[in-house]
Amino acid sequence: MNVITILCDTLRRDHVGAYSGGRPLDRCWSAEAPSWSVPTPNMDRLIERGTVFDNAYIGSTPCMPARRDIYTGRLEFLERGWGPLEEEDCDLPRQVSGPPNRSIRWTMEQGYPVSCLLTDHFHLWEQGSGNYHMGYTGFEFVRGIESDALYTDPIDFPCPPGDRMGKNERHWRNVHFIRQRAEDYFCAQVCTKAADWLRRNHTHENFYLHLDIFDPHEPWDPPEEILKQFDPRGYDIEGLRAAAPYAPWRDHYSEEQFENMRARYAAKVVFLDQWLGKVFDALDELDLWKDTLVVLTTDHGTWNGDHGRMGKLGTHQYDGCAHIPFIACHPEAGHGQRRSQLVQLMDLYPTVLSAVGRPLPELPDERPLHGIDLLPVLENADAPTRDCALMGMFGKSMTITDGDWTLHQSPVDDNAPLYWHGYHLARFIGYELGPFENGRRPVSNCMSWDAPTSLHDKRSDPNELVNVAEREPDMLRTMQHRLYGELARLRAPAWQVERLGLR
Repeated sequence: MNVITILCDTLRRDHVGAYSGGRPLDRCWSAEAPSWSVPTPNMDRLIERGTVFDNAYIGSTPCMPARRDIYTGRLEFLERGWGPLEEEDCDLPRQVSGPPNRSIRWTMEQGYPVSCLLTDHFHLWEQGSGNYHMGYTGFEFVRGIESDALYTDPIDFPCPPGDRMGKNERHWRNVHFIRQRAEDYFCAQVCTKAADWLRRNHTHENFYLHLDIFDPHEPWDPPEEILKQFDPRGYDIEGLRAAAPYAPWRDHYSEEQFENMRARYAAKVVFLDQWLGKVFDALDELDLWKDTLVVLTTDHGTWNGDHGRMGKLGTHQYDGCAHIPFIACHPEAGHGQRRSQLVQLMDLYPTVLSAVGRPLPELPDERPLHGIDLLPVLENADAPTRDCALMGMFGKSMTITDGDWTLHQSPVDDNAPLYWHGYHLARFIGYELGPFENGRRPVSNCMSWDAPTSLHDKRSDPNELVNVAEREPDMLRTMQHRLYGELARLRAPAWQVERLGLR
């Protein structure tokens, strides 16, 4: 079986028709959400031939930790944050296509499937990550997004004043040269290249194609004609930059500016959907649905006003970021069905290997596989997965949910002990690390965590607005006990239990 995984960055679940049902956002999200709906007809094409997972969750967050979950089948945040793949990692592309830097002929003669990465995601190449492409048979990187230092001149280029001193300065400098038409946008280029790759390579048996698309991640700069579908003023709003700060929005925006920022995000989703249609058209044209597993998901959502915030950082893993879209189209199983089982991003690892006919690697007992093969779930609505999902960001609070109850467990006051397993550290991470010893480095600047432990009944409070920890002490202890047991089952480092005060 062929496999195509499509990972969109920062895609909210309620902006996908399979989950919103085409309803206005204030009817499927909260009363404070915008009153318009977001049409995603191409993503909706997957519903009839696919399986919609209603309880899909992130694992590690944010961007690159989530990708390491996918590439290794393990929860990255239990041991470290942002980092590259290590030599001892049995990463997914190498498990599919064998050792890197071999000829295609050798790959095929040894019985390995052909694989390819198509992406505009700059963070796969930057300092501290930089090797996520290496195991694929082939890869292509569409340059110019966000922090990519593609061009250096001229110095005079269109750029919002607030962006000139931030990472998005490079974005504006690059797009000034690159982007003249809709086809020039980065996600459009990735999707076009994917359709072309399929036309050239569809005769390979059991190929694995991974699309890692930066949209709808900020900078939110969709074509203005799409933006005006949600806000008729278009870009005629003063004081807005291309990206929202990862902070409470009222500290930065007026109500008028905030609604326009929400409109920009929605327009970016619509634009992404239009170009995903080109990929699905190629699948139609080549009759590939009959022998291809297609998975559409995201690394995490974004707050868009949830809990008064913008961005994806700085708080518990509430529903708007943690509860994600996940649709799988199997050639034979689960068409037009929904599944309630708990699934997570690291499940892609064993699922892809199973689909392309490759065995799971032998892993040491102390570093077990956390992911679960989802092919049995696609074939059988009653197939089990897990009793609860565990998620978080390294060094922050930890979230566990069974789908009905969610616990956000904050660490103890000094957030210690805290260890970074591995040597490499990305440029984004402000931790100070001690000497490398026994495979780990102590974190010397443990930050306190001022958000209290929070318990939520998602059946009556799906937006997790009411903390019932004091009102429901028995359930609080039950969920904390489940968290303790889950950490033990996953072979998490013992210090994680200690820092959370669960002993």
